[in-house]
Order: sequence, then structure tokens, then C-alpha cells
Amino acid sequence: MKLSDFQFDLPERLIAQTPADPRDSARLLHVPAEGDFHDRGVRDLPALLQSGDVLVVNDTRVIPARLTGKRGEAKVEVTLHKQLGPSRWASFARPARRLRPGETVVFADDFSATVESRDGGEVALAFDGDDAYVARGLAAHGVMPLPPYIKRPAEGQAEDRDSYQTVFAARDGAVAAPTASLHFTPTLVEAIRARGVEIVHVTLHVGAGTFLPVKVEDLSQHVMHSEWGEVSAEAAARINACQGRVVAAGTTALRLIESAAAEDGRLEPWTGDTDLFILPGYRFKRIEALLTNFHLPGSTLFMLVSAFAGTKRMRAAYDHAIAEGYRFFSYGDASFLEK
Repeated sequence: MKLSDFQFDLPERLIAQTPADPRDSARLLHVPAEGDFHDRGVRDLPALLQSGDVLVVNDTRVIPARLTGKRGEAKVEVTLHKQLGPSRWASFARPARRLRPGETVVFADDFSATVESRDGGEVALAFDGDDAYVARGLAAHGVMPLPPYIKRPAEGQAEDRDSYQTVFAARDGAVAAPTASLHFTPTLVEAIRARGVEIVHVTLHVGAGTFLPVKVEDLSQHVMHSEWGEVSAEAAARINACQGRVVAAGTTALRLIESAAAEDGRLEPWTGDTDLFILPGYRFKRIEALLTNFHLPGSTLFMLVSAFAGTKRMRAAYDHAIAEGYRFFSYGDASFLEK
């Protein structure tokens, strides 16, 4: 399978730079398994769900993981993307080539880290304090790690500390938002529950690797960055007891459930790293419907939705979305896909 199979032309004007306000005023494209597409709004989501369904949401919380520091007199930009251990983080650095093991990167008078190792543009950093020290430093000096296609300076991003966080956010650790859930409001959650739908929380700490472009034409050579996730015993039991469909709110929830599910679809409590790469031909074990945003051309996420609903079907859906002016990517509109 080739990268070029998943490329398409997207007008830059459709890349959303700010979220819908209010959040649930975003548009929603309903893509049923067969038949016509339907232009709806996110507030119509409860009507697309059925009593007995389980909606799986990702309760990860985005941390302000982008930092600017100095190595001597040289400026260094760092984005943390995965915790390696207490006070230790894998990070993307720019420029990284001059960072050497043992050197110190100073982010503020009271906040610094030591370079442990470097591999290309990725460095392992050991912060000069415990996890509480890291949390305080990020809160004081970090900014939200917005995707590179959102164009505004860091000083203009204060509002993103709220807008780039979902209503389900509870567990610190993500450096990218599970963007399908950015559309939810307390009112929408209440309406979904009133429909007879159970909402189950799982955790996948989304890493900055989600923004990295696929650089190989032969997709069998692409290596996914791993991300840490957890399905609790309670969440597994509630999903296993589902009498309707298991619906994923976002590709992160989908990847986690598919990583944890046995071949027969049954879930056990699960904790660990997943680097699941879903391409057309993948047999889905548990997820039967998906709420998701519109994704980048040539991205692993467009490959995933093509695997879920069919490549031809998703190309047609994206052609429709582009023609109708839907907004794309993290702060954009949503789609609801059914198998």
C-alpha cells in the first residue's frame, strides 16, 4: 500500500484556526454505511446514537508541553511527547543536532533539564527535579503544543489552555488533544445520556508523533510512535456488557480499544504502549461507529478512517466536505462514520 493512495487536494482556507464557539455548534457530516451523506450539526449527535450504545471517550488531559530554552547562548525549542519515567521525557528538539548528552537546557531560572541522549531530532531529557517540579515548570513556562498548521504566535495562545482541552480531560499526559471530543459540551453530554447511551472513559496519552508526516511511499516501512494507554477493569466490563454498538469518540479511543480487544472483541483490563497502525484491510474487533474530525491528506488518521469506512467511501465523503466548506483538522468540524 502506498502513501500516494491517501493524498488529496485540500484548500488551505478550510484549515480551521480557531474552534467553533460554542463547541457543539460545529458541523457534522453523517456517513452511513451505505447511501447518501447527510449534512448535520454536532448537536444532532444524540439522534445518531441509539439506546444501549456505549460511547467511549478519551479522558487524557493535554499538558503545556512546548518549551523554549537555551543551551548556553543558543535558543532551543522543545516539545515533550512521551514520558519515559519519573522526570524523564522523550522530546522533539529544534535544532537538535548540537545537543549532546550531559548538556543542560535552561528554560527558566528555576526550570532546567539535562540531555540524556539524542537520536536525530529526538532527545531524551531528564528534568532537574521530581514530577511535581516538572508539572510546576510546565504550568509556568510551557505553552499548549498546538499543531503546526495552526498559525499564531505563542503569546496569542493563552486561550488555547481552555479551548484545546476536552470536557472529559482528567489525567495529565497528552501533548495533543483527542480532537473529536473538543466538540462536547456539558449540555451535549447530558443529551447523549438522556438518549440511553452510556459514556465510558479510557485513557490514551496522545503524543506529538501524531503530527509527524509519513515520509515513506511504501507504508509497510512506516513506524508509528507509541503512546501509553489504559483501559480500566470497570471500563472493560462496561464495554463488554454493551447491548448496542460500541462507538468511539475519536481515533485515539478507537486505537486504544482495538489494541486492548481480543480477536473475539472481548476486553480485559489493559495498560501499556500501543503503536497500532490501522490501514485498509484491518479487521475491526470492537468499534462499530466513529466520531472523528477531518484529517490531513496522507496522514495515518486518514488511512485509519479509510480502513474503517472504505477508501472509496471516505474519498467521496471528503470530496463532499471540501465542496460544502467543512472546516478541517484539530479545531475543525466532525464526521460520524458507521460500518
